Amino acid sequence: MAEDFKMEKVYDPSQVEGKWYPYWEEKGYFHADVDDAKKPFSIVMPPPNVTGALHLGHAIDSTIQDILTRFKRMQGYNTLWLPGTDHAGIATQAKVEEQLAKEGTNRHALGREKFLDRVWDWKKEYGGRITQQLRRLGASCDWSRERFTMDEGCSEAVREVFVDLYHKGLIYRGNYIVNWCPHCHTTISDIEVEHVDREGHLWHLRYPVKDSDEVLIVATTRPETMLGDTAVAVHPEDERYRHLLGKTIILPLTNREIPIIADDYVDREFGTGAVKITPAHDPNDFEMGLRHQLPSITVMDREAKMNEQAGKYQGMERYAARKEIVKDLEAQGLLVKVDNHQHAVGECYRCSTVVEPMVSKQWFVKMEPLAKPAMEVVREGIMEFVPERFAKIYLGWLENIRDWCISRQLWWGHRIPVWYCEDCGAEICAKEDPETCPQCGSKHIVQDPDVLDTWFSSGLWPFSTMGWPEKTPELKQFYPTSVLVTGRDIIFFWVARMVFMGLEFMKDVPFQKVMIHGLILDAQGRKMSKSLGNGVDPLEVIDQYGADTLRFMLITGNTPGNDLRFHPERLEATRNFANKIWNASRFVLLNLQDYEEGPRGQLKLEDRWILSRYEKTAGEVTEALEQFDLGEAARLLYEFIWNEFCDWYIELAKGCLYDKEHPEARHTVQSILLEVLEGTMRLLHPYMPFITEEIWHNLPISGESIMIQSWPKVNGYRKDDLEKQMNQIMDVIKAVRNIRAEMNVQPGKKAEIILVAPEKAAFEVLESGRESIRLLAGGSAVDVVSNLEVKPAQAASAVLEGVEVYLPLRGLLDLDKEIARVEKEIAQAQLEQSRLEGKLNNQGFVAKAPEQVVAKEQEKLEGINGRIAALKVRLAELKEA
Repeated sequence: MAEDFKMEKVYDPSQVEGKWYPYWEEKGYFHADVDDAKKPFSIVMPPPNVTGALHLGHAIDSTIQDILTRFKRMQGYNTLWLPGTDHAGIATQAKVEEQLAKEGTNRHALGREKFLDRVWDWKKEYGGRITQQLRRLGASCDWSRERFTMDEGCSEAVREVFVDLYHKGLIYRGNYIVNWCPHCHTTISDIEVEHVDREGHLWHLRYPVKDSDEVLIVATTRPETMLGDTAVAVHPEDERYRHLLGKTIILPLTNREIPIIADDYVDREFGTGAVKITPAHDPNDFEMGLRHQLPSITVMDREAKMNEQAGKYQGMERYAARKEIVKDLEAQGLLVKVDNHQHAVGECYRCSTVVEPMVSKQWFVKMEPLAKPAMEVVREGIMEFVPERFAKIYLGWLENIRDWCISRQLWWGHRIPVWYCEDCGAEICAKEDPETCPQCGSKHIVQDPDVLDTWFSSGLWPFSTMGWPEKTPELKQFYPTSVLVTGRDIIFFWVARMVFMGLEFMKDVPFQKVMIHGLILDAQGRKMSKSLGNGVDPLEVIDQYGADTLRFMLITGNTPGNDLRFHPERLEATRNFANKIWNASRFVLLNLQDYEEGPRGQLKLEDRWILSRYEKTAGEVTEALEQFDLGEAARLLYEFIWNEFCDWYIELAKGCLYDKEHPEARHTVQSILLEVLEGTMRLLHPYMPFITEEIWHNLPISGESIMIQSWPKVNGYRKDDLEKQMNQIMDVIKAVRNIRAEMNVQPGKKAEIILVAPEKAAFEVLESGRESIRLLAGGSAVDVVSNLEVKPAQAASAVLEGVEVYLPLRGLLDLDKEIARVEKEIAQAQLEQSRLEGKLNNQGFVAKAPEQVVAKEQEKLEGINGRIAALKVRLAELKEA
């Protein structure tokens, strides 16, 4: 090793992380060529929105993918992690429209072509932000293969799929009820609607029965849509209304006659059991309208304002119209009462505007024939969810799926490849843009103005990114991909769609495993959002703590599929772990400067133990990673590095390292420190790539980079009996340390340690570990005996399995002074005990205080009782001494 030692005293993540990522990219370590000789491992990155900036959801998602990718790369797989971004139709168009608004113009003033030019300009300027931020996180993607959902290849794939499904009759155009966002001016799919519980009202209205003095009282949450009512429905078995079936009512404010019908869908317990049916403005009413051949009357326009069908209310915003309609109903004596009523209101997932169900001519994908095989592959175990419970959620959604509305009234996106002939009315769906109508030869053809739902192109992502529809070598080697890593919130948006698209066009699942992770919540368990102001910027965390700290913190303490609470103090703890690794490695490297490779001498128990523990940890970490239990693998590494390697073996090794008179023993310990540190850095590398690369480069070994080293393999050190023996020595050391702490023995004072081990096996183990015990327990001498006729005078003791520990106290402390101190502690504790007992015996306090407050006081009392008992034992020992 070079004489000029390069490891800084203090670990500075910014210096280390800024250096290694460019090095890895320049060396091409992330790139995957097609290689049939190697077993493939592939992941396609869930494409973040081109509008986006890195958030904690991306951070955990990408960290999991990177851990798996680095792990498999080191295992020797031909590893492809394919990155890319999504054009994000609504979100991106909204960004550019905001920009135009600031300039005092809008997209309509620009026209479609010039507007799209502006969006592409915006994409060029801002579209690469998130990919640069992912680099800061350490994502080892093959950036040479980066894709965009609207690049030329993906666009070709989208058109191929649309045309194919169209000609198979799986894509159709028709009038159907859709979710309309009045703010974004587009349809959104059912799963893009977020249902929020809101306080509202339930209006009870009188609907007069024709040719009768009777009225039918109808309860509704939306009086403004009554102008579009085409029936009133009751349950067929509701005795209250059976005599009215077949009759008609006079719809208030319109004087239209509408029928009273019976339908099983009606809930007899809701409101009055009679409900108004507005097929054009409610999805359930729409389905009922189809069953009963009811007309559909739309009373609002696309701005959610009342239209010409609304009579005198035309031009009013929907909620303003509601107020006027209720006012008029009341004036006519038709309002019975108004109840407070909490109900779920659908909001646009993008802008939080309340969506308006509307009947509209849209494009749909027929889902039933596509959903069936997508369910079968999960039921048959061809594709597996991790954790398994998410398979039920996936299947439940597909079992109840409705046809997918894929058209969006936007300009940014994949335009629907359908043209209409203005002369003969023909509908033309083609892969190439037609110039004339194939039926009549007319040149008067216009393309459908709508674009496809963003998730349509995202659904093709696993194969469109690899060159489909061409039969590329990449598809042959890397499809199906090995695993999809994604959040539980987009199982419906994206996972299911990729599965049925993959089965339809590749005749195989898009991935063999689907690893679902939870959401990141704040410390109080709330979803992070701008409105709550509780979001955390990952880039700020990286600036302060480093990417390795953020990565390791996000993965530890979490089980697959569960939500993770973000506690800032955990960042501090993880930074301490990084510092621990750095300081321990620096100590080892300082003591390796004269190291030269050569045969080892005789191994001591602690040497064989650490090699065994390293070997066992390597096996358990590998197994956990293979099972996608990344949190458990991280925990195993943390425990091994912090507790066993740093706190025990390095401390035990110091005796040999500082012993210049026994160079062979020193060399042996050096070689073990090097082997374990180097192997542990390889195990840790997928989690903390930067710090492990830096440490690895300082080791006296050859190689370009840790990330292209092989994954640690089992070498035969693993022996459970070694662990049992070493644990006995460590237990003795911990027992002596506890006695010293409890008896307030000053750290610098050496103590005689007497160990009584009647069994031969324990005796031999402790005899071999005498020097280790002396060094780490602050002993002046260690005596190991098989029996003891007389207990040592003035000694504190501990009883462990197979051994009794004695620590003579004479000369270690002023007994009288220590007895007085402990007695004072007991007196103070007893005062607190009396106070707590008085409080808990007070029936007024127990009855009035919240349950958790009483429980906390009870817990305090139990703690004090335990403390008094322990202090009394200590006092007895001191007095006996």
